[in-house]
Amino acid sequence: IDEGVVAIFLNPVDWKTVRPALLACHEAGIPVFNIDTSVFDTQYVVTQIMSDNYNAGVQCANDIIDKTDGANIVILDDPDTNSIYERIQGFMDTLEGHEEYKIVAQREAGGELEVAMDVMDEIIKERIPFDIVMGGNDPTALGALAAIQANHMEKEVSIYGVDGSPDGKSMIQEGLIKGTSSQKPSVIGKIAAETAYKYLNGETIEDYIVVPVTLVTKENLPAFDIDGWE
Repeated sequence: IDEGVVAIFLNPVDWKTVRPALLACHEAGIPVFNIDTSVFDTQYVVTQIMSDNYNAGVQCANDIIDKTDGANIVILDDPDTNSIYERIQGFMDTLEGHEEYKIVAQREAGGELEVAMDVMDEIIKERIPFDIVMGGNDPTALGALAAIQANHMEKEVSIYGVDGSPDGKSMIQEGLIKGTSSQKPSVIGKIAAETAYKYLNGETIEDYIVVPVTLVTKENLPAFDIDGWE
């Protein structure tokens, strides 16, 4: 604000506690373009440009249903990050009514590899039986993998994440992660920039722009750039 910028692109860490910053931008007359993770106070942003986070969770759940007859599932989430919240909601809604799939533990993992590793290790030490781990993002899935490998359980457990990160796809290639619902960050960035120019030129823009996601698994991995985000 002090530098006199004409627009701000915002990817919030916490979708609610970012409110004071949104109010400050609003009072200064600076348009905010919300990308990747939603804010709670949407009235203070011009538009939201998001991956289809809910469908990312749906895709992971459907892949599990297609490939298994039932499972005990651990969910590692981060409810303060709206994108992860939506992914987990999509995952759980898709499994609803399938009694053969049981959520045996659901813990906050902060969306971070190190935190997820510690949380997963605690679950293992509690001797909770599980077959599948659903991570709210790829760092969470990779943290879970680290703990599972440390306990020599990698052949017994299937892990899913969301992001389509290079590390996530690399672990799919190695057979250590089953799937990751891939976002398209460069597409989000391109759309965000184009949308900002349209707004600043006085054009009408949509309040909410959804960018599709695609589930990456061993079967379709060759179609993706393993070392990149697309």
